[in-house]
Amino acid sequence: MLLTTTPHIDGKRVTKYCGIVASEAVLGANVLKDLFAGIRDFVGGRSGTYEKELQRARDYALEELQERAEELGANAVVGIDIDYEVLGKENGMLMVSVSGTAVFVE
Repeated sequence: MLLTTTPHIDGKRVTKYCGIVASEAVLGANVLKDLFAGIRDFVGGRSGTYEKELQRARDYALEELQERAEELGANAVVGIDIDYEVLGKENGMLMVSVSGTAVFVE
């Protein structure tokens, strides 16, 4: 399955629009990870823990998006938009939402 943020795929022709597909992944950050991320932020540098969590949430949401597109008979998703939000009490949850247009290309 081809996944792209662009509205079309070079060298391919869209023969069928199958519909809009969307997916979300919501993950909680535990207290220990928050503590280590806070220390890292205090002394400077990147927070590898949060970067890994973001990657994991994004991967999960894109996998689910692909499954939903396949259910519609698509072999590609174009125009994918990826958004990030923090939710919950004290922003303790991370949400990644993805959406796009499921298409069949030749």
